[in-house]
Amino acid sequence: MNSQKRLLLTLKYLWEKTDEEHPVTLKEIGEYLQQNGIETTRKTLQADINLLTGFGIDIICNHSTQNQYHIGERVFEVPEIKLLVDAVQSARFITAKKSKTLIKKLSLFVGEPQADILKRQLYVDHRLKAGNEGIYFTVDLIHQAIRLKKRVTFQYYYYTPNKKKELKHNGKVYVFSPFALIWNDDSYYVIGYSDSHQKIVKFRIDRIYGMKISDKFAERKPEGFKVSDYFSQVFSMYEGTESEITLLCENELMTYVIDRFGEGVPVTPADEDHFSATVKVSLSQTFYGWVFSFGGRMKIQAPQEAVDGFQNLLQKFQ
Repeated sequence: MNSQKRLLLTLKYLWEKTDEEHPVTLKEIGEYLQQNGIETTRKTLQADINLLTGFGIDIICNHSTQNQYHIGERVFEVPEIKLLVDAVQSARFITAKKSKTLIKKLSLFVGEPQADILKRQLYVDHRLKAGNEGIYFTVDLIHQAIRLKKRVTFQYYYYTPNKKKELKHNGKVYVFSPFALIWNDDSYYVIGYSDSHQKIVKFRIDRIYGMKISDKFAERKPEGFKVSDYFSQVFSMYEGTESEITLLCENELMTYVIDRFGEGVPVTPADEDHFSATVKVSLSQTFYGWVFSFGGRMKIQAPQEAVDGFQNLLQKFQ
């Protein structure tokens, strides 16, 4: 039993404390084991390391007057973990609380020295993070429904001009056959057939409330339907020069503004029917096209550069 504990503690120490830049000697391993109530010898430690290596653990030995050891190849390399951490940080549909939990778990795949570096580099933008912790339960239910080929039911909410959440259509229950989940523009969507719309539509996952799996079987995907084709037809994103823009919007557009810029977007009432929003955007034809898509219900007020850019785009259509 003591030998098993010694072997596991040796692996734990190497896994957590070492990497290429932080190797340890047999003496340091022995001191760690001693702190945990285990006496051992250099010969025994060397035999344990050889045994771990024989089981496939990549333990590298730097030969010198005092040999130094460290874990070599891991499940994920440090750059791969950093990519995953960046993805979690930038994903709006993952709440700030869940982001920190996931990043902490990802850090377990690297040694403590590299994990400390990841923690120092950690930044989660709370302004644009979703606040709906139930999103993970919803995603799990959607996966189950797709696997079981069942419909789901749920309610859907939007934002009022006062930035309050309200259920659409007086709490109407949607009956929906999910086909696939997609991630676009930092938001998570489910695509499928809506019984009430009588067509294929998309819903944002973090706007869904009270989802349940129905006993009814789901509608089949139409022959030849491809999620990738639907995705390319519905979504598009491009970048330009970033500027701070003041928008004058009709009250009914609050949901669209929050969808695009997050719940923390600064807004003030302009009059009984309008509100003003200050946003940071990339000035581009795509942004101007987004404003234009509201058919005059949204207007650019400042700066003059943005006003002129929008007018110049409109003149191209005259």
